[in-house]
Amino acid sequence: MSNEMSFITVGLNPTLQKTLLLPRVRAGRVNRCGECRFDAAGKALNMCRVLTQLGKKCVHLTQLGGSLRPIYLDLCKKDGLDIRWAESNSAIRFCYTIIGKDKRQVTELVEEGEAAGEGAQAGLLEALDRLLPDASVLIIGGSKTAGFSDSLIPEMVSMAKKRGLFVIMDTRGPDLINSLPYRPDIIKPNLEEFACAFAAGKKLSKKQAASLCREIWKQHGCSIVLTRGAQNIWYSQTGTLEEFPVRAVNALNSTGSGDAFTAGLASALSGGASFRAALAEGARCGRINALLLQPGSIGQLTINN
Repeated sequence: MSNEMSFITVGLNPTLQKTLLLPRVRAGRVNRCGECRFDAAGKALNMCRVLTQLGKKCVHLTQLGGSLRPIYLDLCKKDGLDIRWAESNSAIRFCYTIIGKDKRQVTELVEEGEAAGEGAQAGLLEALDRLLPDASVLIIGGSKTAGFSDSLIPEMVSMAKKRGLFVIMDTRGPDLINSLPYRPDIIKPNLEEFACAFAAGKKLSKKQAASLCREIWKQHGCSIVLTRGAQNIWYSQTGTLEEFPVRAVNALNSTGSGDAFTAGLASALSGGASFRAALAEGARCGRINALLLQPGSIGQLTINN
């Protein structure tokens, strides 16, 4: 991959994220918040923000509708993000992160997105088709809201691969499984999502995960990165499962750390880094994100590898 590459991130479930930092969280009591944030969020939007902060040219494609759209777009503008969208006539969902500072415990409350309206799917495909000629990397992240068919994300992967783009998928379930025949370059579910997609949700040993990675490589030729929270990363480039160490930090807000990891991985690969060096950059970005209150961000903070 060349360091001149530009990125498209696609997210089909836009989010307005409220992050509340409390001295402590007391169940069944009035809890007063000392510090809070309000951000545009969602997995792929978080990736776009981190890629932008890393100095990469990135466009985020999503669906938007409802009365909160101007607020969402204004938050994106403040973060310097390039947003393209298709009309969906559906309200943007809210999600909440509640952090008890005393124990560094993070609780997330996630709304289901409202179903996208008629014409949103065609609008997204048309918008993506216009963006593809100027891009080199497509990253698809997160779940899609109701109202979209299971053919949408696989079709996006197919369109990108036909144009020679490098494709990274951080999705799950049918969206991931149905896209594999179009040979995305990297799939990056967490281990639980991987098990749900390929092992009926059974807990996987490393040996079992290795066998599945080998079979997926044989059939579809894609590299696999399996994040496991604070545990070491499992990854496979050519069907052989290997391990990459993860260094723990005293996290403040882990929300979006997986998205920061994906952005760091993609950024490093675009600059010609080796796979392990790209994993290291992804892990670095994930650690930085975990130290910040804003989800899906590396801000101006730097820490050593």
